[in-house]
Amino acid sequence: MKNICIVAQEFETPGNCGALARVAKNFDCLNLVFLNPKCDFLSKESVDRATHAVDLLKKAKVMKSLGEVKSKFDYVIGTTSVVSTDYNIPRSPLSPKQLAEVINNKKFAILVGREGKGLSNDEISECDFIVAIPTSKRYPAMNVSHAAAIILYEIFDRISKEKLADNIPFATGKDREVATRLAMESLDRLHFTTEERRITQQRLWKRIIGKSFLTKREIFALCGFFKKVK
Repeated sequence: MKNICIVAQEFETPGNCGALARVAKNFDCLNLVFLNPKCDFLSKESVDRATHAVDLLKKAKVMKSLGEVKSKFDYVIGTTSVVSTDYNIPRSPLSPKQLAEVINNKKFAILVGREGKGLSNDEISECDFIVAIPTSKRYPAMNVSHAAAIILYEIFDRISKEKLADNIPFATGKDREVATRLAMESLDRLHFTTEERRITQQRLWKRIIGKSFLTKREIFALCGFFKKVK
């Protein structure tokens, strides 16, 4: 996601700087900007939290104003946990999923923070649009790195061509049909005290196999088990 950048506004906690770098790297977002930082984002606490994303911290850029950010990107996306009424148009947000649908090859900056305070109304107005994560009304505010993770996940899930576990083959409908047939044949070979109990087991196994999301390796192993039942 070379055209996506996370901009951390006035972070005060080194641990959050490191955590943000870590989640950014989790979703192939390799551009990180610290906007007017209030702490050392290369401190030991930050580096320890970043784990294997220390390289993002080391190459992160520092900018001094939102105007500077706007001059470097085609779109600046604000984040907020304060959702608007019909009378507060600047705070009418997209969801992370809706945001992912409008991401294209332009340069996007996703502005997160401040910790505990978020963006002001004036800063929200400076953004091209904003995004809000649908959370509980009882406690809508999220940790900045957690919020970034959810937003980046939705974008990554939509545009990335290579994801973890994509190369694992899953069972097809035909595979499940074969497994179901073998299960029925196995049940026919077993002794039940009543026919009703046999029918119950047949229905149960049909449902288990039909609802399962097994890999090919798992369903082949299951078929092998049924073949051994005597």
